[in-house]
Amino acid sequence: MIKLLDFYAAWCGPCKMMESVIKELEKELKGKIEIEKINVDENQAKASEYGVMSIPTYVVLKDGKEIGRKIGVTSKTDLLKLLQ
Repeated sequence: MIKLLDFYAAWCGPCKMMESVIKELEKELKGKIEIEKINVDENQAKASEYGVMSIPTYVVLKDGKEIGRKIGVTSKTDLLKLLQ
């Protein structure tokens, strides 16, 4: 299964801008992909495990291996392309 890791922080403006896009993806791709939201302030270990230096960062995993990554505000179209 494909998994999207969404690295964010509550205080991050660009992360807030992306919330609606992520919610839309969750609805549209329910059952096809899993989305895991990771607050970098609360889970610094996971952020450092994936080498996340800026947020928002989106990491796509397939069978536990990274197959794609986007950093910053990203269009829904670009995220969908990344997930294919």
